[in-house]
Amino acid sequence: MSLTGTPFLCTTVLLSVVALVLPLALWSRMRGPRPLRAAARVLMLLFAQGTAVTLVFVLVNNQNNLYDNWGDLLGTGDHVRRAADLGRDGTGGIAVQRLPRVRQSFRPVGGPGMRAAGPVRVTQLEGRVSGVNAEVYVWLPPQYDDPAYRHHAFPVVELLPGYPGSAKAWFGSLRAAEQLLPLMRDGRVAPFVLVAPRTNLLAGVDTGCANIPGRVNADSWLSIDVPKMVKDNFRVQPAPRGWAVAGYSAGGHCAVKLAVAHPDRYRAAVSMSGYNDPIGERDSLTARTPALRAANNPCSLLREAATPPPVALYLSGQSGDGYQAGRALESAAAAPTTVRVVHLPRGAGGHTMALWRPQVTTVFRWLTQQMGQGHATGRDPSATGAAATPPSPSSAGSTHAAPASGTASRAAAARTP
Repeated sequence: MSLTGTPFLCTTVLLSVVALVLPLALWSRMRGPRPLRAAARVLMLLFAQGTAVTLVFVLVNNQNNLYDNWGDLLGTGDHVRRAADLGRDGTGGIAVQRLPRVRQSFRPVGGPGMRAAGPVRVTQLEGRVSGVNAEVYVWLPPQYDDPAYRHHAFPVVELLPGYPGSAKAWFGSLRAAEQLLPLMRDGRVAPFVLVAPRTNLLAGVDTGCANIPGRVNADSWLSIDVPKMVKDNFRVQPAPRGWAVAGYSAGGHCAVKLAVAHPDRYRAAVSMSGYNDPIGERDSLTARTPALRAANNPCSLLREAATPPPVALYLSGQSGDGYQAGRALESAAAAPTTVRVVHLPRGAGGHTMALWRPQVTTVFRWLTQQMGQGHATGRDPSATGAAATPPSPSSAGSTHAAPASGTASRAAAARTP
């Protein structure tokens, strides 16, 4: 039975009802010795508490798309087939452009939010370079099947969840496709192809979207294997001009790091409540040694770059949860790197989907402008950005955003630069 499926949810609800009714019906009718009656009553109470906790977990998990399946929840899932040393560029000397075309079959995906704005489809991809075998979700804009666009190549945004997190969260919890569909139809947002690859690749740890020989090649999975598959199966623009990456929390850290490390693969990156130092996620593999921390800190990468990368960065967050990390990147950036930092007030919510969901349309308007995909017909003050290659290190500086709706369900961990 699927962890996120309706049958499991209904079963959990039914068991919770039974657990509530049992003590009411049997408490005073118990027969037998006193120790036996006491034990039976304790078991009924434990059953009631267990089913209640399980029901709450299932509802929270379905709402926030934290765990996709039982393997993710129990820490038994492993999507890495091999993790060879692929070198600094992550290719292992493989001429990626000469690899055979990747032909994939896709199927529609069910579940909350998966069909609200047209079907989200999924495929199981075996990465030829990274050695990762995992699912990739794809959503096509409304123009994709329009005969008037049959020769049009579309821009792409890779969407990364937090940790733990499901690749489906952008379509389910954040309702990205549902929010963007009307904006794409009337021209306020460019018709992006949305691609959400699995990032939870190893049991019980966050890969940090990094290549770690012998453990995982998550960077190559996200920046080489997934883009090649998308280019081989859909009409999309070439990299880096037509490619961006966006994420929240740990996914925001990954998005900025990938764009800064690979300006030949991405033009722009969005981080919502992300961090720079991998130590911001205590389960991150890249936080375990000083060398890995430095090599995967986008702030350090910017400072040490021989040539500043021509990428545009958008970072939003609250004080202590993403904002300071954005300001640190802003200070480290030099032209042609551009950085826009948006401060979110405490009243906007905490480190939750309620904070990130209202930002989806804003960041995609910004992406539309930064990637030269046309001009939005409606202007959002918090989305206003500079031209594709402005002369200054910081394209727009720091701003304060309007409060987002929702409240925090847990305290956000402090994110340090």
